[in-house]
Amino acid sequence: MNTSSKVTTNITMHYNRTVQYFIASGGITTILCIFIVYQPLTESFLEDSSCMCNCAIDSEGDKWFYQRYRPTTHVLLNSKNSALDFNTYSWWRALQGESTVTNYTKVVEVLFSLFPDKNHFSNASPSRCRTCAVVGNSGNLIRSHYGALVDSNDFIIRMNEGPTKGFERDVGSKTTHRIIYPESAVDMDDATHLVLLPFKILDLQWIISAFTTKHIDMTYMYVRPTVKADMNKVMIIHPAFMKYVYESWLDKRGFYSSTGFISIMFALHICDEVNVFGFGPTRDGAWHHYFDDLVVDSNGGPHDGEFERKLIAELHQKQRIMMYKGF
Repeated sequence: MNTSSKVTTNITMHYNRTVQYFIASGGITTILCIFIVYQPLTESFLEDSSCMCNCAIDSEGDKWFYQRYRPTTHVLLNSKNSALDFNTYSWWRALQGESTVTNYTKVVEVLFSLFPDKNHFSNASPSRCRTCAVVGNSGNLIRSHYGALVDSNDFIIRMNEGPTKGFERDVGSKTTHRIIYPESAVDMDDATHLVLLPFKILDLQWIISAFTTKHIDMTYMYVRPTVKADMNKVMIIHPAFMKYVYESWLDKRGFYSSTGFISIMFALHICDEVNVFGFGPTRDGAWHHYFDDLVVDSNGGPHDGEFERKLIAELHQKQRIMMYKGF
């Protein structure tokens, strides 16, 4: 097949994928999304005719992206990559002022005697198109009717307590990965991977306890001593990944990254196409969850919320993610 034929084939594949999104969501809002997603192909696409996903990458944004993106960074912890260098260990232990002397190495040994000890998501390929939906908890999801579009992705990543029951039309019904920490733990079904975001060694001890002795019920606040989840699907975000996101992407803004921003970075490292829902304020500028009326801190507490929002907008503009802004 000559180069022209290959490009034509890939254009057709790209257009067909967009049409599938339209069919899945069936609304005027998705028509608007089609015009955003289906953009003129760039020179970088013409050079890489094997691209199987959303290949409309902003060529000028390529340098900006790869100055920050490190594909070799360990995303998830396992016994083989668990050794932490001094700087990473010191930074991580300082996040929540953990002062208790604990043998990290022994905790890791116990951790991976219980939970899967493998190199997850190491099957990247030019012929693979794994799609991720990262679903935040913003009130802008209300009346969005994004549910079918969210559920059409291969991986659906949610965070903390964001529910699906009763909100399926707007947020979808499926969850493949839920990113939590002890203070935000919720029960999950057997189809969902519990992805622990550990801010301290005590968080690693908590996940061990939650599936065994159930004796840890206090960190800096009361936490659930146990959680319903499939222990064969437990994953742990690597502390080095947290540090990389904070330094390489956030330029050390704030004290550490928000769970939402880490979730987007997690998706960028395990998926080929990333679709983001439920981030930012509602159309009238309100900041609250879709499942309650509680006003949330738009600055993100210890996080630099404004800088994170600018980065997310930049990733969308440079076509590294697709941002759905809700209503």
